[in-house]
Amino acid sequence: MPKVQDSIDVQVPVQQAYNQWTQFEEFPKFMDGIESVQQLDDTHVQWVAEIRGESRQWTTEITEQRPDETIAWKTIDGEVKNDGVVTFEQVGANQTRVNVQMDVEGESTTENVAGDLLGVVKDQVHGDLERFKQLIENRDEETGAWRGEVQEGETK
Repeated sequence: MPKVQDSIDVQVPVQQAYNQWTQFEEFPKFMDGIESVQQLDDTHVQWVAEIRGESRQWTTEITEQRPDETIAWKTIDGEVKNDGVVTFEQVGANQTRVNVQMDVEGESTTENVAGDLLGVVKDQVHGDLERFKQLIENRDEETGAWRGEVQEGETK
């Protein structure tokens, strides 16, 4: 299963970076291949992506969410397994490090090996982070925010 870790520094306060990242339905604006994202409720998100020319769907559950710190998720249904965590770290007055760790598994061994060998998943995540940086740095403010907290999949 491809494991991906990547980080990027964005020139905005941690609260602004975090708030924008909570706007899951905006992800197609910076995530390559993501066709749509639908927030089903506070802890469930449905994804549709084009992967190797085919449309794939999956649903994730947010397992942990702490404002300005962490969003963690796991796949609960669908054709792709995508589990991970994104953390937000203030590294300066108006600078935030966004750290992504993901485990991704396709439908077949061939997809998983190709993803690992070719670095496809890693390259895509890096490109997505670069596009997030452009998106957040080129606006005066985030498009919205969800400041709730999730522990063990339950909203607090």
